[in-house]
Amino acid sequence: MSNPMILQSKGIRTGKYFIPPFELQEGELVVIYLYSGAHFHDLEMQLINILTGAVSDHAVKIYQSLTYVTHFRESWIRKRLYPLTVGKYLKKNTQPHHAFASKIYEHPHINKHTKMYTLSSHHQQLISLYATLSNTNHIIFDLIGQGVEGAMESYKTIKEIVRQGGAAILLDNFNEMKNDCTKYIELEFLK
Repeated sequence: MSNPMILQSKGIRTGKYFIPPFELQEGELVVIYLYSGAHFHDLEMQLINILTGAVSDHAVKIYQSLTYVTHFRESWIRKRLYPLTVGKYLKKNTQPHHAFASKIYEHPHINKHTKMYTLSSHHQQLISLYATLSNTNHIIFDLIGQGVEGAMESYKTIKEIVRQGGAAILLDNFNEMKNDCTKYIELEFLK
């Protein structure tokens, strides 16, 4: 018996690019390799909009919603006048009784009074990941700006969630995870 279907794509065409057909079921981690380059960010945003259902695409059928793990951003003015703390961020963005709502505090230098802007981009992204996982286990994510060790910590967490019945799509600009996922899809450049 197969796992419940999350998403089914007959192939996504966006401008000069084509993402071959794929399916995502519960218990699966799909890596979509987009290559590095100037095209990456815009293409990633287009795909996020399609795969989350924010933009309709006739070739993509969504059975259960996926949530993109956003990158933490704080305006310069807010950072200087009223900086956001880890505790306030988690209070606003997590389900309070979920295990992921306080998982970041396992890191010894992080507490509820730590200002978000003082953390490395990896720890900011890890907090965002934990907040998202406290709300859903069906996610879309990237590993941009986390460094090798940070990316591996995030990836390991997501693999565990997937193993427990979650589902995830990694939009990647490196292909190191090619052999460490359920399905690997590679961007095709159209002529």
